[in-house]
Amino acid sequence: MNSVILIIVALCVFALGYRFYGLWIANKVLKLNSKRKTPAETMRDDHDYQPTNKYVLFGHHFSAIAAAGPLLGPVLAAQFGFFPGFLWILVGAVLAGGVHDMVVLFASVRHKGQSLSVIAHDLLGERAGIIASIAILFILSLTLAGLSVAVVNAMAKSPWSTYTVLATIPIALLMGIYMNTIRPGDYKGATVIGLFLLAVVILTGPFVTQTPIIANLLTLDDTTLKILIPVYALAAATLPCWLLLNPRGYLSTFLKIGLIAVLALGIFIIQPEIQMPAITEFVNGNGPIIPGPVIPFLFITIACGALSGFHATIGTGTTPKLLADEKDILFVGYGAMLFEGFVAIMALIAACVLVPADFFAINVTPAIYQTMGLVPVHLPELETLVAENLVGRTGGAVSLAVGMATIFSAVPFFKGLMHYWYHFVIMFEAVFILTAVDAGTRVGRYLVQELLGKVVPKFNDYSWKPGIYLCSILFTLSWGILLYSGEIRTLWPVFGMSNQMLAATALILGTTLLIRMGRLKYAWVTAVPGLFMIPITIYAGLINLNNYLNMKTLTGNLLATISVVLMTLICIILAEAFLKWYRLIYGKDQDQIMDPDILPGFSAEEI
Repeated sequence: MNSVILIIVALCVFALGYRFYGLWIANKVLKLNSKRKTPAETMRDDHDYQPTNKYVLFGHHFSAIAAAGPLLGPVLAAQFGFFPGFLWILVGAVLAGGVHDMVVLFASVRHKGQSLSVIAHDLLGERAGIIASIAILFILSLTLAGLSVAVVNAMAKSPWSTYTVLATIPIALLMGIYMNTIRPGDYKGATVIGLFLLAVVILTGPFVTQTPIIANLLTLDDTTLKILIPVYALAAATLPCWLLLNPRGYLSTFLKIGLIAVLALGIFIIQPEIQMPAITEFVNGNGPIIPGPVIPFLFITIACGALSGFHATIGTGTTPKLLADEKDILFVGYGAMLFEGFVAIMALIAACVLVPADFFAINVTPAIYQTMGLVPVHLPELETLVAENLVGRTGGAVSLAVGMATIFSAVPFFKGLMHYWYHFVIMFEAVFILTAVDAGTRVGRYLVQELLGKVVPKFNDYSWKPGIYLCSILFTLSWGILLYSGEIRTLWPVFGMSNQMLAATALILGTTLLIRMGRLKYAWVTAVPGLFMIPITIYAGLINLNNYLNMKTLTGNLLATISVVLMTLICIILAEAFLKWYRLIYGKDQDQIMDPDILPGFSAEEI
């Protein structure tokens, strides 16, 4: 199979999906209206709420949602062959992920930018709202720990990558100050400054990090990174959005989009063949990377590349507080998800151009590899070219970097630069993921404030500094402890399961929202993907539970307990939602349909 064919098919599917399905949902189902003021305008405080240029916001939103999922998920799922992952990314992004992201963003904008738990409270009642708050905090903690462990694997003992990633922080601060203090609103000037400085950092990286003192200073081990990453996220959760979060996300988006575009161009130029079979023997289970069969593990492994509950935390967290025009929900919500799907396709291709024997040699431990009866083909040569040991570098990040670097270095202009491209991609992966970690931590802080605000109302004041600092510390500790004690093989399955479970819940809540808005005939738009994912995630959760209990370790018992708690909480919320559907359609709650008080900002005439 020629890789160019896969790219062309993906581009056509995503373009048609945006033009027809996404636009239809925006105009007919949600009826987006530019005349209605958004929370960014009505609640502006220039700290959390602030109208933001739609391109800057797209950059922030895309950077926040596009983390390890679209990069590492498809790579790990390549164990099943290239076709299952390719098909699910296309179908999932257009019919599930894009719909999910647009609807939850719409719901939050109409709920004054508040979180999914508050939306659950308004739609289903106080009990469901409290349960949703607890469940989302659990899921978000697992998600950020899972994403962060991927950053640790990518940056550990790589001074060049560490240097570049750290440099994006002061560059983002400078851009934020420029756009909000020096030249307010001048995002074009800030873009030029940011891109110039980023180019300088990237080009000087190999030379600066050759200095022994700097190399030693930036050569960080796993333990150190597992401490530093939460510290950075804590800072991002407490500083004003305009100072660090928005400009860093916007800056990293250029890096992400630029590299993916160059990768696509490289594939068109050299047209590499897909080496991985369409379907492998591991679809029935017993795989060396993913401990289960293609159903349900394909869906929870690819995660954010097709559908992600983590997106609901961003879509009801930072993004709705920054949206300047309700019509931008299509571009920011649906559009960013489709582009993330394209990133997932590119990651899948980059992994599958490797010879399977080399792919598995990188992604499984040497002990397991010896039992597979495979012999590396090009791996010794690849290790020489990148000047790194590649055997047993599990987690997907290294094999993705090798695959992308192989494609880049085959382009005529880039020949002989394999070492450069490999380390550049490792840096790219770390930046890609960290922008989701910092935004996710901020969202977690909002959730903790909302939950504590039920007991101490002062916590509901987002400008109250003690509340900001205390809630940020509490939430960062929750996922920081999981990060410190876990690894990719243990955290990724429970992250994937909980992530998809939250996505299913958000889609079910979106269905409830449509019914209460008097749009029952359109409710299938969210109900079909939501109902499809429920048995998938429950099945995956039960398999995970068995695997964790068999570990017979403290970490395994902790993850098993979390899995049971999450499945129980989510099942309660789903039961509440299904009961609400019945009451709205056939029962005593029919009078709540078209109630203008459901969604702040609605009037009876507008509904």
